Amino acid sequence: MILDGLGQLLSDPNLLALFAAGVLGGCLFGAIPGVNMLTLGAVLLPFTAQMVPSHAIMLYGVIYCSGVFGGAITAILFNIPGAPENAPTAIDGYKLTLKGEASRAVGAAVLYSALGGIVSCILMIAATPLVAGFAIRAFGPPEVFALILFGLAISMTVGAASPLKGALSVGAGLLIATIGSDPADGVGRYDFGSYYLLAGIHFIPVLLGLFAVSEVLAQLIGGAALRPGTARVGLGLPRLRELWAMRATATRSAGIGLLAGVVPGIGAVLAAFLSYSAAARLDGGRIGEGDIRGVVASETANNAATGSAMIPLLALGLPGGALTAMMLSVFQIHGIVPGPLVFATSTDLVGLLFAGMLLANVAIFGLGWLQTKTVVHILRIPFHLLAPAILVTALVGAYALRNLVLDVWVMAAAGVVGLFIRRTGYSIPGLVLGLVLGGIGESSFSKAMQMLDYQPLRLLERPLTAAFLALAAISFLGWTVDAIRSQRAAATLSRAS
Repeated sequence: MILDGLGQLLSDPNLLALFAAGVLGGCLFGAIPGVNMLTLGAVLLPFTAQMVPSHAIMLYGVIYCSGVFGGAITAILFNIPGAPENAPTAIDGYKLTLKGEASRAVGAAVLYSALGGIVSCILMIAATPLVAGFAIRAFGPPEVFALILFGLAISMTVGAASPLKGALSVGAGLLIATIGSDPADGVGRYDFGSYYLLAGIHFIPVLLGLFAVSEVLAQLIGGAALRPGTARVGLGLPRLRELWAMRATATRSAGIGLLAGVVPGIGAVLAAFLSYSAAARLDGGRIGEGDIRGVVASETANNAATGSAMIPLLALGLPGGALTAMMLSVFQIHGIVPGPLVFATSTDLVGLLFAGMLLANVAIFGLGWLQTKTVVHILRIPFHLLAPAILVTALVGAYALRNLVLDVWVMAAAGVVGLFIRRTGYSIPGLVLGLVLGGIGESSFSKAMQMLDYQPLRLLERPLTAAFLALAAISFLGWTVDAIRSQRAAATLSRAS
């Protein structure tokens, strides 16, 4: 099937041109904040009615792969994650840029994005019906809620000066996530009578403020760290010794990404955040302060989620995220019903999709080189000229999301909060994790309670849910021990001085 798909793709010049357009379009839209691959997918949707079904489905698969990677370079070089999937990449990637190690960070992002995507495609090709059946049977709202609770427990230790500040940062993110309508009964919370706040605070303006705006403010106040002439960026691929040293991080992140992609409703965004949190907790070191493993963790996981997200879509007709939901619409436009029969009745479509996504992940190597060679020159612009451009880009990205001035104000407020967090030792990653995971976790909890007749103890009757809850409890216990040790150490230093 995959060989037939490769034959179709490589022998048809028009199809190759469509493939190239999808790869470049996804990469470009993925790199622009606020105008991400979902925007491109939505714009293209009406035109798919005039296309051959297999070509349209392949185009969306290619956009998905390149779009998830697209924002990694700008996240590393400018601290501007083009898409939420790349936000964890910015945390360590940009600090590596400030240390003069941008080439190393970019090389790791390119290599591990491609590897994560290729591994995911191989799993998709080899085990779609088997894995989809297991995931759908084993994962429901209770398991998703428990998994998110585990992610939140881990995230309390990410990027903060002390465990308590990490926990407060996560709590602040969770509090912001409650703004808007209650997912169970639709009652407004913290909306202050505003119609716009009923829709909640979208996390993209918050990300732009916390990362891009606060970075501009910090550099304007403290003196620009990026000065003209200091930017020397290439594609510094890791050496064999580094590859071996990062094997545990990469393997675990690929596993998290594959699992997150298979489970409907999690997707690449949560894959990146959960993988980053796990790396921060399990790998130790200086993750959050400019550690290459932070880049490896998020970029491996978010690309690993792309191929596995096709598994429930093709095998059961269940989309795992917004872009796969658009792909389901393409199926419906052409009167095709995804499911086990699609492998027998539309082998050309499935083969072309598999081939397109596999080649798109291989093409990431070339895209990374091309993107680095083009955008790196921007780093040589004096910062007093670059800063307004960054602010305008962030402003346009925030407004373009929903055409709401409110999002611009949210971005500005998040920028000031981000500056405060940087100067006081609280955690930007913790706040972002609380915001992103909180909304989905609350929705999953509501659905889980409806399933379990509002008896929380029945969560423990489900083996996977119980296992994730136990891991969350162990992580919280570890956080408590760290907090006590931190307070005792501070008290000892205080008495000694």
